[in-house]
Amino acid sequence: MELRQLRCFVAVAEELHFGRAAERLLLGQPAVSQQVRRLERELKVELFDRSPRYVRLTPAGERFLPAARDVLSAEDAARALAADLAVPAVLRLGTVTGLAERLDLILDTYQRQAPGVRVELQSVPVRERLTRLSDGRLDAAFVRGAIPGNSPELRFLPVWDDELVVVLPARHALAQQPEVDLADLAALPLRLTDRRNNPALVDLVTDACAQAGFRPVLGPAHGALQDTLASIGTGTPMWTVVYAANARLTNSPRVAFRPCRTPLSLPTSLAVRRSAPLPRLLLAACRKTPLTWDDQDS
Repeated sequence: MELRQLRCFVAVAEELHFGRAAERLLLGQPAVSQQVRRLERELKVELFDRSPRYVRLTPAGERFLPAARDVLSAEDAARALAADLAVPAVLRLGTVTGLAERLDLILDTYQRQAPGVRVELQSVPVRERLTRLSDGRLDAAFVRGAIPGNSPELRFLPVWDDELVVVLPARHALAQQPEVDLADLAALPLRLTDRRNNPALVDLVTDACAQAGFRPVLGPAHGALQDTLASIGTGTPMWTVVYAANARLTNSPRVAFRPCRTPLSLPTSLAVRRSAPLPRLLLAACRKTPLTWDDQDS
């Protein structure tokens, strides 16, 4: 009897559908069916009543399910203990811009669970971040946007979605609305960073504009956030986007931050090496502190 057989059995028992169980396990349906059949042959009993229209547990399957769950729970406990024993003395973490108070919350939560660990933060472009992670100079790194397809030695663990909000001159008529429709911005120049600096963000915004029915008029590429906000607040009317976490901490009366009617967000993952132990404490800290634009009033 193998753990993968038990995982497949429990997933099918809970989903009562081989296809959904396969999606949950990130496996192909034939592989899940094969593992369950092997388990049934080893136990010499049918665990499921199968028909073209439904999948149900047999009485034997119902009796076996609690025992299978107990085994998998014991495995999870053993892995968690091993991860705790493997907590490093130093955690080298690659960061991204725009985390603001979220990063503080993550670090506070992590260091309460691992008080002896010293955290070193490194902020470098995404390509360099992944290179350092691959060659062992980083232990984990945040990555926004689509998961790179050329890093088979890395795992990308989803942790949250980073919301983006529109920045407008405070005096502009659209700034008086509680939220902005992207189509209403078609006539205003858009200031974005150069694509090579943040391809995920640039592609997200330009694709969203295309879906709203227009191709944005690109203004000068922006550099430092404060300089861009000052230009938007004092010069020719234009717009940009910033991470909501940054907007919450920015006090600039000349500009207004407004959410999009069709929300804009970038998925953020925690990247780690496949060969290294899973940083369970860090992953739990990342997933424990969700923030949204609505939190600005709380």
